Amino acid sequence: MLRITRTIGSYLASFLSKPRPGYQQHDTTSMESILKVIKPGDILLVDGNSRISTAIKYLTQSTWSHACLYMGAPEPSTEALSLVEADLNNGVTMVPLSKYADYNVRICRPVGLNEAERKSLLDFVQERIGFRYDLKNIFDLMRYLIQNPAVPTQYRRSMLSLGSGEPTKAICSTLIAQAFQSIGYPILPRSSVAEGSDEQMFEARHHTHYVPRDFDLSPYFCVVKPTLELGFDFHVLRWREPEKQEAELELAQRQ
Repeated sequence: MLRITRTIGSYLASFLSKPRPGYQQHDTTSMESILKVIKPGDILLVDGNSRISTAIKYLTQSTWSHACLYMGAPEPSTEALSLVEADLNNGVTMVPLSKYADYNVRICRPVGLNEAERKSLLDFVQERIGFRYDLKNIFDLMRYLIQNPAVPTQYRRSMLSLGSGEPTKAICSTLIAQAFQSIGYPILPRSSVAEGSDEQMFEARHHTHYVPRDFDLSPYFCVVKPTLELGFDFHVLRWREPEKQEAELELAQRQ
């Protein structure tokens, strides 16, 4: 039975991983620029174009469908294996930044980590390289994708409380959430005031409840934009005249 489940899961993974047509990259930031500013422990969010990405975007009402953790590399380059991700077909693996050169991406950075905490975070993820992708996640997303349910917004998040929770299986955002929770770093915790005092108390959500957009929404991660980090000055921009743009567009359409 387990073998049959894995076989079906492999077929579904292949189907869900296939790209959909019509994807547009709006972010013009090069991977070389990203490489100059990204740091170990940063999260790279990806606006994917596969079938499973469509399902995740629909359920989370967000453009971010995938998350990777930047580990760094002995000799940093866009081709070096520097990102850890949980992939449908390959499980938890390391991939280069160049894999997402044609996608819209965003860097989310935790604040205030000391070197010991950063090392512990990276070690946690490093130790899970080779884990399999959680097949339960595949079956759940496939069901929602096929049925394309008209799910009210308030219920979509609960539909993504996915994963079997088995220690040798993982999905992208829950693996990263679990890593940050292992060092006590907040993502989107519940908060309340302790009874009888004004002290604010926090309660961590279960790591399987996190989706890629949560790192973007979190008030505890800052968004790093390479263009601004590398010194942006709008005064040096050169703009085309609207009439010239329209003429060039008309000529291109005729050709």
